[in-house]
Amino acid sequence: MESSDQKQLRTLIAQGEHERLDFKFEISDARKIARTLSAFSNTAGGRLLIGVKDNRRISGVKSDEEYYMVESAASLNCKPEVQFKSRNYSIEGKSVLEIYIPQVDNKPVYARDEENRWLAYMRVADQNILAGIVQLQVWKEEKTARGKLLEFTRREEILLGYLERTPNSALSKIQRDTGFNRKELITLLTKLVLFDVVEMQFSEGKNLFRLKENPGGSDLDILHE
Repeated sequence: MESSDQKQLRTLIAQGEHERLDFKFEISDARKIARTLSAFSNTAGGRLLIGVKDNRRISGVKSDEEYYMVESAASLNCKPEVQFKSRNYSIEGKSVLEIYIPQVDNKPVYARDEENRWLAYMRVADQNILAGIVQLQVWKEEKTARGKLLEFTRREEILLGYLERTPNSALSKIQRDTGFNRKELITLLTKLVLFDVVEMQFSEGKNLFRLKENPGGSDLDILHE
């Protein structure tokens, strides 16, 4: 008869991989695992089960070795360092290591890649996705923006009108069609995302922008000129 811990593990595995759960057969590269730590930290947090295959079969690992790889990824290949909790499961005569990564308040968390670049990731469904420039700006400004006043000018009207006519557009397409320079467009989109008027979605390998169906959920005020 299985223990409550073993039943809990089987329940987790039965869910399959999703936004808050990832399986790893093993860890062979600390920098690759740093991407997962970054993505969970920057999104809603999540669990990493090491010793479980993508098809949900339990393969088992040497938990001590895998733990030190995760610790290396969190401390040396993430900036700032990622804090995590670990737990060992013994099941079917094998060991499965669970790593729990909480969502952080101060985003973004960066991961070092193979070329020593620091990149930030986010979790979308069961994938770790490179965060776009607008998302990075939103993370950096979301705390200081609260309580501020949005000046709703002709520039915002042009951009919102475009997104109403052409929803789910990528940054490059919006720039090309509207004539805004890249820096100005990033600033505008960041502001409108922070004010809960525009939302971002990831689809077909791109970050896309569209008007929110029910805008205005933030506590920011809008001023029309």
